[in-house]
Amino acid sequence: MIPVESFSGKTVAVFGLGGSGLASCYALKAGGAEVIASDDGLERMAQAARDGFITADLRTVSWENFDALVLSPGVPLTHPEPHWTVQMAREAGVQVIGDIELFCRERRRHAPSAPFVAITGTNGKSTTTALIAHLMREAGFDAQMGGNIGTAILSLEPPAMKRVHVIEMSSYQIDLTPSLDPSVGILLNVTEDHLDRHGTIEHYAEVKERLVTSVQRGGTAIVGVDDSFSEAAAKAAEEAGKHVVRVSVQRKLDSGVYLDGETIMRGSADGDMPLVDLRGIGSLRGRHNAQNAACAASAALALGVPFDVVQKGLRSFPGLAHRMQQIGRKDSVLFINDSKGTNADAAARALSSFDNIYWIAGGKPKTGGIESLREFFPKIRKAYLIGEAAQEFAATLKDVPHEISGTLEVAVPHAAADAAAAGGSPVVLLSPACASFDQFPNFEKRGERFRDLVMALGGIVPVI
Repeated sequence: MIPVESFSGKTVAVFGLGGSGLASCYALKAGGAEVIASDDGLERMAQAARDGFITADLRTVSWENFDALVLSPGVPLTHPEPHWTVQMAREAGVQVIGDIELFCRERRRHAPSAPFVAITGTNGKSTTTALIAHLMREAGFDAQMGGNIGTAILSLEPPAMKRVHVIEMSSYQIDLTPSLDPSVGILLNVTEDHLDRHGTIEHYAEVKERLVTSVQRGGTAIVGVDDSFSEAAAKAAEEAGKHVVRVSVQRKLDSGVYLDGETIMRGSADGDMPLVDLRGIGSLRGRHNAQNAACAASAALALGVPFDVVQKGLRSFPGLAHRMQQIGRKDSVLFINDSKGTNADAAARALSSFDNIYWIAGGKPKTGGIESLREFFPKIRKAYLIGEAAQEFAATLKDVPHEISGTLEVAVPHAAADAAAAGGSPVVLLSPACASFDQFPNFEKRGERFRDLVMALGGIVPVI
């Protein structure tokens, strides 16, 4: 745990008592703050009380003595409208911040030069975060990984010079971190997502941009420049005086990092040089993973990791659960769990990586459906549609062979049987292009159920 001493002797309200909220309560209390814990859920309030925290309905208390409101990133800050706690805080002149802001303040107090890598982007954040943590461990660092990837940042060990914090950040978390100052900041890409919480893609992109324009003095901003919003962010970071490394997997860069076949190259006026070779790395298959690898390698190199350690670390990376995860093979059929493909852009990355696809898709639909995936339809031998989106997706697929399976329990054995009968090198791919919340509490549970159903087929050989 990281004790938060910057609010010692002060009173802090914490709203939203999930994992990061409770971790904030413990860290603030350990640092000497008085904590008033609150949540809309009665059970969470009761749990906080059992854990020894003062709880209150923040509608009924005076805000005069609060020095800050620590808000869960799941609570609306701006759109579709500010949550009532945010409105009350603003009326009382109380700062609204998140748990990563608390971490940043403690890092500046105790170890301002300790390495801190912050990663954002619409897609690829989790894979890149896990890959950087893996590379840093290969280099002998104590790599503390958390944030949006699952572990609350204040539950990690405190900043220290041979300890690197590798933190995935959602746009919601960036919004709640006004003094964000990573030593390495990474923006992978920006495509339309979360507009219910940001209003417009321009505002969403502006929030993402803050991560790379806020890199601390002497640090490095790494930006994937294959979309216009990210290219604009790279320019903004340069104008803010930051050292910028541009990354592209679509074109050669005279100055920056780019993909040439399966080799990540560094372009410069002194001549281009190979950085890392991706050939044969199954856990980093596909152009999207080449972008993740290029950004992760650039981050590790910026932190002083030797080239040979980076190459070795890429080859030993096991991949991220639920993101292009190779479950195993049954004879010639490869089973891939991409449950983290919760929107069409993420699913496009998986579909682009394979041919002869038996595609399991559907769930709670997002704006735009799968219309943007039309270019990949020729790769799909048959689709197996589940959840609320099944009828909508069927209408878009039209002449592409498909069935309304309804559930994974039906889709997995049907897809496996059809793929086995087809011969060749087929792939059964779960990449839903949807949220999971119609049938599962989260994408992890959806992916775990897919894995269990695949293993239940029998004869599955794990992919090493």
